[in-house]
Amino acid sequence: MTDASLTRRGLFAAAGAAGAAAALAPMAGLAATPMQGAHLPTYRRFKLGAFEVTALVDGTAPRDAPETIFGIDQDPADVAALLEDSLLPTDKAMFYFTPTVVNTGSQVLLFDTGLGAGARAGGLGRTRALLAETGIAPEAVDTVVLTHFHPDHIGGLMEDGAPAFPNAQYVTAAAEYDFWSPEERLSGPTERVAKLTASNVVPLADKISFITPGDSIASGIDTIDASGHTPGHTAVHLESEGQRLMIVADTAAHYIVSLQRPDWHLLFDMDKEKAAATRKQIFGMIAADKIPFIGYHMPSVGFIEPSGDAFRFVAATYQLDL
Repeated sequence: MTDASLTRRGLFAAAGAAGAAAALAPMAGLAATPMQGAHLPTYRRFKLGAFEVTALVDGTAPRDAPETIFGIDQDPADVAALLEDSLLPTDKAMFYFTPTVVNTGSQVLLFDTGLGAGARAGGLGRTRALLAETGIAPEAVDTVVLTHFHPDHIGGLMEDGAPAFPNAQYVTAAAEYDFWSPEERLSGPTERVAKLTASNVVPLADKISFITPGDSIASGIDTIDASGHTPGHTAVHLESEGQRLMIVADTAAHYIVSLQRPDWHLLFDMDKEKAAATRKQIFGMIAADKIPFIGYHMPSVGFIEPSGDAFRFVAATYQLDL
């Protein structure tokens, strides 16, 4: 072997190394792809017997200091410990807002309306836009069911001063309307909700069917007393072709704290002891019958399993897609 061959081999090796390095290096003149930011799925749709169910995400909102919202009757350290044990931040909680559409084949029903136009600057109030995205025009909604009158449920009833769902009839509990609509509620601790009720709900009164718990909204869609969160707070049981689903609204506000500690008080519950009893009753039924459910403030559709005297949330994966 000659010195010349060694030299050629060295040159080829050096050239190959240089080529590999060039291939790994960023190409001059090409800008990096901009980061797009976090993305949350905007809806989930699945079949329930002959029904089609679409859970919309009107938006999400982080909140500081979870211990001032959940378990407000507990030692804040215990709230933090529960969150930490569940691999969640202890200084923030995320709220989800989940109106649900049920298409029975002959009717389109919308359960709650989200926060509406006033919240859009903060990335919420997307229900009408999401309906269009999922192929449902606002004009196609036949019935709007209001589980209760908190702003994140009735805020989307009006759009530019007119009904956001112009062809809809409405359903809500008589107890809810009777509590929030009187003029004496327009001041004091009830002021905020009562004023929104006056602007968004009362003008629709002639189109509202007022129900009591146990009444049917449509074939296969029945109401359940879930009071405590508010006086007329209502859950809904759906059944089609032997398949069942519960829409529990604000029976639970957090998929860990509200279920694993159902007795703990929630800031937003008006009658905190009754709300705790309602949680145990409704989630006890869901767990016993293995019914999937949608919670208004839950991150996804899910199931409940018993866990001692409490419950554990189990997110649905492909069970509802088959």
